[in-house]
Parts: sequence; C-alpha cells; structure tokens
Amino acid sequence: MEKKYILFDNDGVLVETEMWYYQANKDILQSVGITLDFDTYQKIMVRGGTAWELAQDRGYSATKIDKLREKRDELYQHFIQTKNIEIEGVKDTLEQLKKRYKMAIITTARRVDFELIHKNRGIADFMDFVLCVEDYKRAKPFPDPYLAGLEKFHAKKEETIVVEDSQRGLDSAYKAGIDCIIVKNEFTKSHNFEKAKYFINKFEDLKKLL
Repeated sequence: MEKKYILFDNDGVLVETEMWYYQANKDILQSVGITLDFDTYQKIMVRGGTAWELAQDRGYSATKIDKLREKRDELYQHFIQTKNIEIEGVKDTLEQLKKRYKMAIITTARRVDFELIHKNRGIADFMDFVLCVEDYKRAKPFPDPYLAGLEKFHAKKEETIVVEDSQRGLDSAYKAGIDCIIVKNEFTKSHNFEKAKYFINKFEDLKKLL
C-alpha cells in the first residue's frame, strides 16, 4: 500500500538535542557525586528507563530526586537555547516531502521543551500536529505514541511510515505495526536496529528513499 503519512521522532531526527539531554543528566548527577557514563545512559534509554534510577539506588528520596530533576530541566533548557542543534537539510527535505505526504511529530519530549526547541525554527510549520509526552498514556518503547499518531490522522498503519534514530523509538513503531526508517546517528549507533525496514545515513536521504 502506498505511504501517505510520515510520523517523525524529534530528538536526533529533526534536531540534534540528544547529546545535550545526556549532558544535562550527567552534570546534575555529577553534582551529587554520581557518575553517569555514556554506556550506562544508553542502556537505560533503550529500555525506556530514567537516569534517576542511579540516585534511587543510592537511597535518594523522591523529594530530593524531584529537586535534581528540576535542575536538570533548567540546564537542558539552557543548552537547547544556547547550543547549535540544527541538522543540515531538514527544512529543505520537509518542504519537498510536504508536497506528497501528511506529516506529524511524535516525541517523548515534554511540550515545554519541545516549544523551546522549535521556537522560530520553522520545522513544526510543516506538520499537521505534534504529540508530546503529555498526549498519550505510555511513552516509547510502548506503541502508544505512534498508535495515537495513527488515530489522530485516521490513518492505516500500512499507509504510514515512521522516521526514528533510537532503538526505543523503533520498538515503539514496530509494536504499533508501522514500518520504520532509521536515520543513522553517532549518538545511537550502539542500538539494535534489526527491526527497521530501511536505513539512511542522513535526513536528506529521505528525498531519495520516499
């Protein structure tokens, strides 16, 4: 069946934010003497866990963890407003795809962070809608986010394709029964992508693939 709809992940696909989210978690945990190395973080992310597990294991209370999480959120917001998070060719590619497809963003980001990331960026203008973590019951790797996207478009899974860069996102699309394209990304290169339908080296390659 011909594809009519594209559901995009956000972080690592449309904007280069994942490294800064890791950095924010790492810096705040380091401030209380907890080391979050990259491999540990990747394992936690793949299964849909949270970096705060390390603080729980050290006996930190829920109240203390909430305070640390607030500091992490502040630092992450500082990063996404001050660092270059642009991915080359994204807007040109979306402009071309918009002529043939209906498109949406399905992200596990909080809406407040999403809006900061996309302020004056013009990427969201190409989309019919955006679903953030507040808009569905369970986050990726559960199928809920992508099933919610299908429902909002009134689309069949066979006429939809997902663009992702992480194993957690791929698992979510796979469980929702939607074919998935993986954009290769240095940050997620250790992930298991065997359930993916297609691979591309950079976002611009979508123009050739679709």
